[in-house]
Amino acid sequence: MSPARTFDELGYYLLAGAGDPRTLVEEARHGEALGLGTAFISERWNVKEASSLVGAACAVTERLRIATAATNHNTRHPLITGAWAATMHRLSGGRFTLGIGRGIAAVYSAFGVPAVTTAQMEDFAGVMRRLWQGEVIVNHTGPIGDYPVLVLDPEFREDIRLALVAFGPRTLALGGRAFDDVVLHTFFTPETLRRSVRIVKEAAERAGRNPDDVRVWSCLATVGDHLPEELRLRKTVARLATYLQGYGDLMVRTNDWDPAVLARFRQDPVVTSVPGGIDHKATPDQIEHIAGLIPDEWLEPAATGSPAQCVARIRQEFEYGADRVILHGATPAELEPILAEYGTTS
Repeated sequence: MSPARTFDELGYYLLAGAGDPRTLVEEARHGEALGLGTAFISERWNVKEASSLVGAACAVTERLRIATAATNHNTRHPLITGAWAATMHRLSGGRFTLGIGRGIAAVYSAFGVPAVTTAQMEDFAGVMRRLWQGEVIVNHTGPIGDYPVLVLDPEFREDIRLALVAFGPRTLALGGRAFDDVVLHTFFTPETLRRSVRIVKEAAERAGRNPDDVRVWSCLATVGDHLPEELRLRKTVARLATYLQGYGDLMVRTNDWDPAVLARFRQDPVVTSVPGGIDHKATPDQIEHIAGLIPDEWLEPAATGSPAQCVARIRQEFEYGADRVILHGATPAELEPILAEYGTTS
């Protein structure tokens, strides 16, 4: 059944954070029924292998766009990734977006995988576009490696969107000049969002592209007060704390936050006692303690409160320059009252 309203400007994540992959099917169907425009899939090296999840999501939906945000270009041979994208493109009737990201260098190092560079991601994007247009690439030598021959199908003329998850200015600029969608990080302040959009659009223009053709997605934590307080804290405080664990310096530098606050956070005995990601491993008492370590202003870039308050905050992201908004960290069921409000006021 088609939804009464569709919101192509809004997206959400399937299996937000983690979860049993079997729930993806219902989440994909539910999100489509609610009218959401794009379902994003992030990859983790456990039970969130992207190609499997994308295939399932494409197979059980008819209208919803399915996008990775993100997988990594260097964990598969480029022909495998290119063929996967072409397969999903045709399986879905043109609804698939291949999104890649840089990943976390420390994790790559631990697993013996070389770190991703900006030059590699740009080279990869160029190679994918050539392969999807049926080109036979001979003796490719570039940042992604040396390949005697790369070819998928000389008859291909596949128009597949490419997305880039971007954080710093170099990656944002790459998104503007070489990708179709740029997905930002959660908890970006309004000024960071404005600056990021400006970098993307100006880079697109310098590359001779129409800046309006590059969609910038705000990734906005959306956690309404219809959810239990313990769950709200896990989706806001604990989630931001996990980001601070993994790449706190980058978060603080990007948002121009006080690095002394980050230093105190890192030294706190409760934080150091959590055996892994705070959003998954911390107890409710530990999260409540950690909430006292994070300034309110660091948590403000989120849609919280009543459905009307959440909708007002979502709309602000468009005013700050975003072309699209991902309602991050919530399942379709958790988004229902917010989308109902959004539909009555749009």
